[in-house]
Amino acid sequence: MSNEEYDEKGNCIYSKDINGYEYWKKFDENNNCIYFKYSNGFEYWQEFDENNNLVYYKDTNGYEDWYKWENNKRVQITQQEFKQIERAKLYLNNKKCSRFEIMDI
Repeated sequence: MSNEEYDEKGNCIYSKDINGYEYWKKFDENNNCIYFKYSNGFEYWQEFDENNNLVYYKDTNGYEDWYKWENNKRVQITQQEFKQIERAKLYLNNKKCSRFEIMDI
């Protein structure tokens, strides 16, 4: 028998199984799992774009990746490319920003 806890949206945020293994999760406003921790110490973090597509992943094993989406397919990109995409979104959304926020300094 397992012990589980859920958030107000029905996402399982904690679980403990009969062997004593536990995990914890955090979710964003769109129910995407943005944080996971397992009782053995393994953790991962994720970020999603406005379309709920995974754009960033990092874990405690040292694995880290950035992604963009083309034709509904995930494409792995570099951190630098990811930053350029984010700066372009900021600029295109007409948010007030200085030229230094757009440039990579």
